[in-house]
Amino acid sequence: MTPVRFRHEFKCFLSFVWRPNLTRHVPRSTALTGWPADWWPNISLARLLAWAATLWCLNLLVLGPVVLAVFELSGATHRINVNDLPWLQAILWAPLVEELLFRFSLRRPVMALGLIPLLVIVLLNGLAWWANSLLALTIALLWWVSARTVAPRALGYQWLRRYRRAFPFVMHLSVLGFAALHIKNFVFVEVEWWMMVVLVTPQWVTGLVLSWVRLQRGVGASILLHSFFNAGPLSVVWVALQMMGDG
Repeated sequence: MTPVRFRHEFKCFLSFVWRPNLTRHVPRSTALTGWPADWWPNISLARLLAWAATLWCLNLLVLGPVVLAVFELSGATHRINVNDLPWLQAILWAPLVEELLFRFSLRRPVMALGLIPLLVIVLLNGLAWWANSLLALTIALLWWVSARTVAPRALGYQWLRRYRRAFPFVMHLSVLGFAALHIKNFVFVEVEWWMMVVLVTPQWVTGLVLSWVRLQRGVGASILLHSFFNAGPLSVVWVALQMMGDG
């Protein structure tokens, strides 16, 4: 199986953003099939680093200056306490919950009916022990249902054809929802609506990339990339704090 070059995959991603579809452009490993293949990260470390570096560069060099200017203009403050960095939440909990909530159902839309309400409850209650227990139960149910999923009948195929036509709207709506969720990272006093839009533009771009990775490489890969991406800024802040402490 010939690996797809990152340049080619990035071009396919740009075409996907313009015209979202469910077509696979990245070959999948034959080691696993069926629902386990969806959870196993079908991505090499080099490709993972390439996508993460692309997102870091876009967010830091392209979007960063604009977001920083609007952040200062709005008078907003960030909820993250730099003296108590949320490592567990950013690297494990958030990638798992957010990928299952916003992107798992892109390829399994029928499961969204039961999945999304449960994950909204988990999301609203954060790291509470019972919410995490519900998360574990939800994942177990996902595996159980996925393992028993059979090929759709004639009516199911007709519904899937309709879903394919609606998919561009569904995909972009999920990305917008993902971006809007991160408005809660800021504390506002009075702010114009367009400022809030600019402040979550990095999450919008990140959501587009994560949607592509989920559809091409599985939800395991998008969870891993999400975790890896979140670890970057936290690591930079941690290193800066250590250097300030030494100084």
